[in-house]
Amino acid sequence: MVKAVNMDINAIKPYDNNPRRNEKAVDAVANSIKQFGFKNPIIVDKNNVIISGHTRRLAALKLGLKEVPVIVGKDLTEAQIKAFRLADNRVAEIAKWDEDALKEEMAKVLDVDFESFGFDLDDIEDIIQEEVGIKKHKCPKCGCEWTEKGGDT
Repeated sequence: MVKAVNMDINAIKPYDNNPRRNEKAVDAVANSIKQFGFKNPIIVDKNNVIISGHTRRLAALKLGLKEVPVIVGKDLTEAQIKAFRLADNRVAEIAKWDEDALKEEMAKVLDVDFESFGFDLDDIEDIIQEEVGIKKHKCPKCGCEWTEKGGDT
């Protein structure tokens, strides 16, 4: 079993040729860490260079954390490290949301500020309005929009 250890944040080095530009995600990840704790460790190689977790490192620095959970991928070859670094980022992009399941889950926790985790405010408003019985409509011909509550138009 792989075990995470706490490591000094300053000992963790970003990979110089990281092809991901993740600066826009830092605030959302920092908000997630603030709310839920640091639940997803950074993965580094034997030299403490990041394999996976550049955004988590930047979020931890923004929050002023001194130590973060880390998994050291000692068992990986250099080729595996490079491949894992790319694969880990790419697979997240491939996944899609099941909109109905997302709405159902978000409706169960309406007191959470999902916008702070990178969700679009329009999507959240739609979910909240559906939960309280407000339906949005848009005319396919002219594009006019209106809302309906409780059967009244």
